[in-house]
Amino acid sequence: MHITKNEIPVKIDVPGAKARQLPDFGVTTAGAIGAEYFSLGAGTDIAPLLQGLDNDACHAPHWGYMISGEVVVSFSDGTTETCIEGDLYYWPPGHSVRVAQDSEVVMFSPQVEHGAVMDHMLTKLADATQ
Repeated sequence: MHITKNEIPVKIDVPGAKARQLPDFGVTTAGAIGAEYFSLGAGTDIAPLLQGLDNDACHAPHWGYMISGEVVVSFSDGTTETCIEGDLYYWPPGHSVRVAQDSEVVMFSPQVEHGAVMDHMLTKLADATQ
């Protein structure tokens, strides 16, 4: 199976960030996996959108590839790491992301867990515009 970036449905589209998510891209023993493509502008920080979740962090693990840019990942244990263009990565549950340079990112995530996180973020965004 393959799909182009523009065929992946947009889940979140706000100034500086567009998150595309394709459910049921694959299945593992842990359940269905979603394929995701993020276009993120420098300065984007998802930490405020994660407030209210356990430890105010994303509770879904992610595996992926940095097509371009630079992101700083903060973990619940207080550590951080920087991912740059060309990096493969694994982000375990308990993290947040801040974008240091405009970035294009591909991720694969358990769709139930990450879908719940993205829905929480959408609710926070909707609350902010009211």
